Amino acid sequence: MIGAGVVGLATAVQLQQAGYQVTLIDKDGPAAGCSSGNAGHFATEQVFPLASFAVLRQLPIMLLNPTGPLRLRAGYLLRALPWLLRFVANVAPGRQQALQQALSALNQQALPAWQRLLAVTQAEDLVQYRGALLVSEQVSLKKLAATFRQYQQAGVSVRWLEQAALMAREPALSHKVQGAIEFPDVAHTVDPYALCMRLFAKFQALGGEFRQHEVRRIRAHADGYMLDLAEGTAAGYSGQMAQQIRTPQLVISAGAWSHQLCRQLGWKVPLEAERGYHLMTQSRPLQCPVSSLERKFIMTPMQQGLRLAGTVEFAGRSSKPDYRRAKVLLRHANQLLAEPTAADPQAEPWAGNRPSLPDSLPVLGACPKHPGVFYNFGHQHLGLTWAACSAEILLATIRGDKPAVAVTPYRINRF
Repeated sequence: MIGAGVVGLATAVQLQQAGYQVTLIDKDGPAAGCSSGNAGHFATEQVFPLASFAVLRQLPIMLLNPTGPLRLRAGYLLRALPWLLRFVANVAPGRQQALQQALSALNQQALPAWQRLLAVTQAEDLVQYRGALLVSEQVSLKKLAATFRQYQQAGVSVRWLEQAALMAREPALSHKVQGAIEFPDVAHTVDPYALCMRLFAKFQALGGEFRQHEVRRIRAHADGYMLDLAEGTAAGYSGQMAQQIRTPQLVISAGAWSHQLCRQLGWKVPLEAERGYHLMTQSRPLQCPVSSLERKFIMTPMQQGLRLAGTVEFAGRSSKPDYRRAKVLLRHANQLLAEPTAADPQAEPWAGNRPSLPDSLPVLGACPKHPGVFYNFGHQHLGLTWAACSAEILLATIRGDKPAVAVTPYRINRF
């Protein structure tokens, strides 16, 4: 199993518990990327594909703002163009409906699957079921009302909160906030890294093996597959081959690096790295996650403070992060909070790469070309949300059982 982010860890636990002997391989260690730096929000309300006419209308304004919610670095435009063209193609009404159904199918399974996994890993204390809020600062609330109707029509459980009800629900919010949509059935984790490490501890307790190496090469072998692993050093990877592993079955769940491994097996997957940022504050005045309709970011209360997370940056995985994009989140937060907060001096701004496909769906299921190869990656902004349910779906697929959700929309050969 390649990849020890939250999706890979959830899958490894499920497989090991089901009686498979799993070797988990990751070049950076467990929960080293987005799995520890995410917003901590189990976003089961997010049933709409990222591509929409509304997003396309806002693109010119957002792209011109270097610290806005979306940025495409000028030098990366040609590299990102094929992905962006596929993204735009998914705006067609027929595609929107099909994608929404596929997103909703996973979201409906997400929290029940997590509850089962939390019980197995004894991690219930790290998840709180306090709902979430989407707030607006516009006096008319017309845009928020239209968004509310969209969620209702999509079958998402929502409540409308006028300002007085909102202030009673979250008194730490500023009176600049005029109203909100409440999502009562949403949860959040108070520590994404600790949650991942509970999964990792359970995996090892079940007898799973972990190796911190980089997978350099995958080759078909007479009785399965051969993996060439690179030797790790304190400064990175030496390039020397550490060892080879033979395996009859293989799961690729390597986040934003998954497409490089897929290419070795004959699949060209249009996966792009969406860089996101977060900043931690010293205080945590909120009781539940609060996102902003206008400012496009989220504030999540955690054990260490309030996590301010969001933004999308297309710049390539190897480019240097622009931490101004994290620091601007503090200005946004202080516009929404009744009492200003400050950045935690002990916590550095964070950046990580979300693995996103142009149709907003993950790659999940068996490889049509290579028996014994399976995929579970490309979960975009919903890696935490879908980790447990996609692990259950993949386990059923590997066993030859009927999964709770049909995998047809998520197959790798849809591209």
